[in-house]
Amino acid sequence: MSTFHGLEMAKQALFTQQSALYTTGHNISNANTEGYSRQRVNFETMNPFPAGSRNRPEIPGQLGTGVQAGSVERVRDSFLDYQYRSENSKTGYWESLSSSYVRMEGIMNEPSDSGLSKTMDSFWQSLQDLATTPENSGARSVVVERGRAVAETFNYLSESLSSIRTDLKTQIGVSVSDANSLLRQIDGVNAQIGALEPHGYLPNDLYDERDRLVDKLSGMMNIKVSYDKSSESSPDIAAGLASIEVVDNKGKALNPPVKLVDGTNAGNPGAVNEISVAYADDNTAAVTGLTAGGNSIMSSNGSIKGLIDAYGYEAEDGVSGTYTDMLTDLDKMAKTFADAFNKVHRSGKDLDGKAGVDFFEFKDGLVGTAEGLKVNQDVLDEPDLIAAAPGDETGNTGNGGNASKLAEVFNDTSLADDPLGENTSVNTFYQSLIGEMGVKAQEASRMTNNANVLRSQVENQRMSVSSVSLDEEMSNMIKFQHAYSAAARSMTTIDEMIDRVINNMGLVGR
Repeated sequence: MSTFHGLEMAKQALFTQQSALYTTGHNISNANTEGYSRQRVNFETMNPFPAGSRNRPEIPGQLGTGVQAGSVERVRDSFLDYQYRSENSKTGYWESLSSSYVRMEGIMNEPSDSGLSKTMDSFWQSLQDLATTPENSGARSVVVERGRAVAETFNYLSESLSSIRTDLKTQIGVSVSDANSLLRQIDGVNAQIGALEPHGYLPNDLYDERDRLVDKLSGMMNIKVSYDKSSESSPDIAAGLASIEVVDNKGKALNPPVKLVDGTNAGNPGAVNEISVAYADDNTAAVTGLTAGGNSIMSSNGSIKGLIDAYGYEAEDGVSGTYTDMLTDLDKMAKTFADAFNKVHRSGKDLDGKAGVDFFEFKDGLVGTAEGLKVNQDVLDEPDLIAAAPGDETGNTGNGGNASKLAEVFNDTSLADDPLGENTSVNTFYQSLIGEMGVKAQEASRMTNNANVLRSQVENQRMSVSSVSLDEEMSNMIKFQHAYSAAARSMTTIDEMIDRVINNMGLVGR
């Protein structure tokens, strides 16, 4: 072994501890960087002397030759990544759906003094008052105004729900564009990693950036990530090129499989299958498909699927969705109520003894919809046209029997023209509508909380492995600093030994 070998060993120790100190500084600098995974230097013992293949070693056994920095790698647990992304897709779905229910509940505003239920109660009360004093002009004016309030409340609810539904459509488009942007960015990072790994590098910061993008994408849909080696010359611990496949809400591959990013083709045309959404051409404009590469991905959970479920989509049995169902039920309720009310109103006589006209009408182009409901303009202009008297009365305008029948329409369980359901009246139908909305909103909120708890648990576990602990890094810094100082002291000692040999030997007796 060379006389100067001690200097070389001390030098290697200095360089290795210095690398560890630099890596510790890098960790501390990125303690608050989103998606950053702490890094560590893998210390490796250098080959001992003499080599094991020598036939006649000059000394018994082997001597150590020092340490070297083998590689700098991220501290990351791939299983926790998989769990996090699975829970993140569920959380994204329920958060989107719950948010849509919260907005719907704000519009329906039940129970309150300004909701549809209270407005219909006031209209019913005004009809009861009219039945008592059918010739009173004030009572007739109140009936007209409260009837108009009912129509305007239907209009407001329908228009507001439609407006939010339009916002949801815009949000779906933005989310799809964001997802496609993430796919392109992931492919770009794949290409950079593919250019570095074959040269023996471990681009840890690029790995972190790719994982950050994949985490964001997992909130939009349920995905599975697999890795392929970039080159035969790549380090064994290199992460490789990421390929992303869409899976259903149970984590199983779709049929046929849909690959969003092909890591083996990184940076080339065809490496990314962008997502697209299609809508129906009719007035429902429901989502007819969510595809990638020409294949459906509608069965994959995530925030995009939550938005689509709220907006409305074409199912096997027709259009389904949170807002489409509510708008359909409101339209059905408005038409049924208006037809039944008009039928009773036409059967009575007004203050002049003439047959009643339609009390409610629908705006042109909006027939049969809650948005189009309005009070007949003739009745608005002339409240005496309200048919409060029974149709079989002759010259007796003081009889308010038909007004009582009009009030009974709200609780009539045998509406014939467009029944709301067996033994279901307008009031009970609306009550069940609000009740069902409340139950579904509560369920979505509960599932959101559950999904958030599960995601937080996995995230905390992942952070305990990968995130930077400043206390731990400070301890490491002191450890590496002392090791560096000790290596420097070792070099000084060897230097003094060599100085003794070179400068002081052979001077005895002079």
